[in-house]
Amino acid sequence: MPKNALKAPFGFYKSLIDQIKTNKKAFAIFLILRLAVVIVIIRCVFEKRYECVFTGLLALLLLLLPAFVEKQLKIELPTVLETIAYFFVFCAEILGEIASFYTRVPFWDTMLHTTSGFIFAAFGFCLFDILNSNKKFKFELSPVFLAMTAFCFSMTVGVLWEFFEFGIDCLFNLDMQKDFVINNFGSVYFDPKGLNTPILIDKIEKTVIYTANGQQFTVSGGYLDVGIYDTMKDLLVNFVGAVIFSLFGFVYVKHRGKGAIARSFIPVLKSSLETDQLKTDTDSGSEVSASPVSEVRPEISDGAPDVSQLTDESVISGDLPETKELNNDMSDGSECFSEKTDTDKSVSDSLITNKNTFHVSGNKETECNPQNKNPDISE
Repeated sequence: MPKNALKAPFGFYKSLIDQIKTNKKAFAIFLILRLAVVIVIIRCVFEKRYECVFTGLLALLLLLLPAFVEKQLKIELPTVLETIAYFFVFCAEILGEIASFYTRVPFWDTMLHTTSGFIFAAFGFCLFDILNSNKKFKFELSPVFLAMTAFCFSMTVGVLWEFFEFGIDCLFNLDMQKDFVINNFGSVYFDPKGLNTPILIDKIEKTVIYTANGQQFTVSGGYLDVGIYDTMKDLLVNFVGAVIFSLFGFVYVKHRGKGAIARSFIPVLKSSLETDQLKTDTDSGSEVSASPVSEVRPEISDGAPDVSQLTDESVISGDLPETKELNNDMSDGSECFSEKTDTDKSVSDSLITNKNTFHVSGNKETECNPQNKNPDISE
């Protein structure tokens, strides 16, 4: 195998690790969780649970997903949100699938779906906030509509995930959509007239299932619902997580980053983060290097007239602040003037004055320095 074929994937993997290293706290958590996943994979190999080995390898890849999103979208994930994403992957794949927490721990699946609704709303909010701030796009969403867009994005991802679970269960006869035991339901199937009238089946004690090959299964305590309760529960808690984050996002956009809690969950563009850091440094007293006008043009005195307030007529006529004083101070009484010869050209903005010198630059240039006291004055 050519070396270049392996060089590109390993180089990309190294770039993702370097991206994670930019946040020391998140990187420490990443290392701990990755080490735990590797230990679980090794244990599953010795126990010959190869499907769990595959799940562990998938978890290692998913742990790189936050860094991948940061790198591709050029955003910065807050430490809190990045940490939640790492723990979500570990709890879903390692604890949920391999350690069977989905069946052993009550409400484990509910907790994870609520968290996923929150996380995907965060990424959706970040994505649309970036587009909303981009000058190349012609739309501008208000804080309310931006929060609603993030909510809809999260719910869309939740629905697509339920489609995925349903497809896997149908194709491979798995049980991603967990079953519920219920003791009552209504169904038009039992209507003796075949009409659309639901018949209530209540207080079910057990259900006996017979198969064609002679197998018999008993469901104690009620009837086995296949997936529908799990799907609707997952979407409901996804809704709750999306609503919670959308409220955070609304506050963040409404006050543009002033909410301390909201800022802990909102991804931002790296350029925006650098701008905020520069603003913080400036407000804290850091100085931005700049050359004052007096250093660049030392020949302009404090008493010189404001050039920005001058007009062409005032320059030509000599009706300027301090012009009369300058003319009176000239020892030989000479007069300085410049005649405007071309009406299509405007007089230049360059004007330098002091006590003994009056210099006007235009189509013609006239310099008055009777006593040659300032021969080195230049524009």
